[in-house]
Amino acid sequence: MASPLPTTSLTEKVAVVTGSSRGIGAAIALRLAEEGAKVVVNYFGSAQAADQVVQQIKSSGKGDAVAVKADTSTIEGGQSLIDEAIKTFGKLDIVVLNAGAMHSQVLADIDENSYNMHMNFNVKGPLFMAQAAAKRFPPSGGLIIFLSNSVTGLSAIGPDYLIYAMSKVSPGPVDTALFREGKPQQLLDIIAGMHPPKRIGQPEEVAPIVAFLANPAAQWINGQNIKVNGGFVV
Repeated sequence: MASPLPTTSLTEKVAVVTGSSRGIGAAIALRLAEEGAKVVVNYFGSAQAADQVVQQIKSSGKGDAVAVKADTSTIEGGQSLIDEAIKTFGKLDIVVLNAGAMHSQVLADIDENSYNMHMNFNVKGPLFMAQAAAKRFPPSGGLIIFLSNSVTGLSAIGPDYLIYAMSKVSPGPVDTALFREGKPQQLLDIIAGMHPPKRIGQPEEVAPIVAFLANPAAQWINGQNIKVNGGFVV
C-alpha cells in the first residue's frame, strides 16, 4: 500500500528568508507565515521595513516572525542568521536564499570591488549559508530553496548586465525596486510587452511557488529549476 500523502501545512516549521524586508522576500515571508510557518525575516539595511513585515505576520494571527539583521554576503553573516533562527525558534527547517545584488555595468566599468560584491551576494554567501544550514537541519531533513529574479535569463542580454548574469540563474522579471532601478519607463514597457500577459510579474506571484516547494507535499521535487516568469522564457 502506498504511503499517505504528506501534510500540506507548514505549521511549526521554522523558515529563514534572506533579504525579506521588502520585494519578493517579504512576499515569501508573508506567504510562509500564512501557511503556519515561523519566519525569520532577514534584513541588512532597513530595520523599519523588516519590522513592518514582522508586524504584518503577527497581526494576521498565522505563524510567527522575528526580524534579524545579518549580512548574508559573508560566511559569518549567514552563520549568525542560522544561529539566531535556532536560538529563537528552537530549530531550522527551511532556508530560502532570496537576497542578492544587481548593479548594471558595462564590461569596461566592472572593477574588482563590483565583481566581489556580486559574487559574495549571489554565489559565495548563499553557498556557505546552504552548507551551514544543512549541518543544522533536524534528522528528518530540511529544505533549501535558491531564488533568482532578473531579465538575464534571455539567451542574449544587455552588456550592462554581464556581471549579474554570470552570478545568477533562473531569472524572471518581477516588479521590485531592485528590478526597476536604473530602467527608464520605456524599457520597462518593452520588457512587459515581451510577456504573453503583457505585464511584469508581482512578488506575490512568486511567493506561492516558494511556499509549495517548502511544503512537505513537494518532497519529491528535488534539484529542479522552476521558472516563474509568465512565459517570458520558455
